[in-house]
Amino acid sequence: MDPRIAVASTYLDALRSHDGSSVPLAPDAVRHEVGLKTGFSGNHLRRSLSGGPQYRVIRDIREVEWTVDGDDLTADYLLDAGLFGRNLMTVRVTETFRIPADDHRIHHITAKIRPARAKHT
Repeated sequence: MDPRIAVASTYLDALRSHDGSSVPLAPDAVRHEVGLKTGFSGNHLRRSLSGGPQYRVIRDIREVEWTVDGDDLTADYLLDAGLFGRNLMTVRVTETFRIPADDHRIHHITAKIRPARAKHT
């Protein structure tokens, strides 16, 4: 397994725990979500993960599948969101992390969010 997956996994763990303090982000790291810039620096991203209301609704992340292509690592996963202990929706997230092989810090994140497809039995 590529050791950079562990680096990117700390970001996913922070989404679950709402504690971004240990995420290895480059000082100039940025995040784009559905084409909009939502993270402006490593410190901004850590603060957002730790206290941003947009992340407080995240209840769980599951079924994570990784692919690696050069410096880009992509996590495709299901994200459960809700309030007051109740799940309100599940979405499919594809998040691509730019983590150079010579610098195991996240430099760029691109997120795509779409409705999760129901599994038919």
